[in-house]
Amino acid sequence: MSENLTVKGSIGPKSGAGVIRASTGERIFQVVNVLFFILLGLSTIFPFINLIAKSLSGEAAVVSGMVTMYPIDFQVGTYVYVASNSLFLNAFTVSVTVTLIGSLLALVMTTLAAYPLSKPRLRGRKFFILMYLFTMLFSGGLIPTYLLMHKLHLIDKLPVLFLPFMINVYNMLIIKSYFESLPDSLEESAKIDGASNMKILVRIILPLSMPVLATIALFYAVTFWNDYFTSLIYINSADLKPLQLYLKELFVTSTDAFLRTNVDASLNVSPQSIQAASIILATLPIILVYPFLQKYFVKGVLVGSVKG
Repeated sequence: MSENLTVKGSIGPKSGAGVIRASTGERIFQVVNVLFFILLGLSTIFPFINLIAKSLSGEAAVVSGMVTMYPIDFQVGTYVYVASNSLFLNAFTVSVTVTLIGSLLALVMTTLAAYPLSKPRLRGRKFFILMYLFTMLFSGGLIPTYLLMHKLHLIDKLPVLFLPFMINVYNMLIIKSYFESLPDSLEESAKIDGASNMKILVRIILPLSMPVLATIALFYAVTFWNDYFTSLIYINSADLKPLQLYLKELFVTSTDAFLRTNVDASLNVSPQSIQAASIILATLPIILVYPFLQKYFVKGVLVGSVKG
């Protein structure tokens, strides 16, 4: 924690830099801030540490409630069982497929909607924006939406898990604002050289918009990966259940007796360990994506949301 603030060129005629001492109130505020965010971070990460400890602990330690922050009677049989479980692998495959296809298509559709709406020369631009905003505030409801999916023959089909969510209006507005922040002279120069609107979008605008596109792609990926309500409503076939619905049934539907009868007793693991390992393995892929998109995340959200 720094107690001094350095301001270049404002104080100090010879050195060109001056020092402004923080007041007592500012120091107290900084200490409170640091403590608050440390507690917030611990409250967020502690459940994950507890789950990891349970997933790696022996049955007796987990059942007796001895496991808190570190494994007791260390074992990895839980992960071997979960990773080789056909139901888990099938649900994992469905989630990966829906996340990859859904995120890619949603990013394309959202970008194609945002680009023309970022141009003031578009006729009826305000009307179209208001129509999108209307859908943010009002929806058809669950039953009309279900009837629509039924009429489109999408019930119990894999596309129903991503097709209804191709454009998120909030994400579209972020991309639109980012496009509006780019200088108009880029497009004007390209048009003088004979480039079409699509060529300008693909060859000039999109390469300059990587921060916001990566951020929105992450938003869509997390949404598709974590969504279980859509599959709960529209999916009946066991082969099309995504990972989140599998976890929901593992916790809500499956009893301890069910898990015990389906797990080899020689593994020496508890049903709670299997549930914990399933959650960790289900969370791991989306956590691994964050480091690759982190460098774009802050810039993409800030630049895309500041300009109205």
